[in-house]
Amino acid sequence: MEKIITYFKGVKSEWGKITWPERKQVVAQTIIVLVIVIAFTIYTYGLDVLFKGILKVCGLIK
Repeated sequence: MEKIITYFKGVKSEWGKITWPERKQVVAQTIIVLVIVIAFTIYTYGLDVLFKGILKVCGLIK
């Protein structure tokens, strides 16, 4: 039990040393991530449509 208490005291001590980002920075980085995810989704969808069209022309799929 002593080790558990010591562990959580250490966690509490280290928690105070954390430098948290400002709200503005978190919002900006979240928007950047969402834009990148949407862009890659559109890109992947475009490739899917392109390859599906190529395979239909070649007669490999119906």
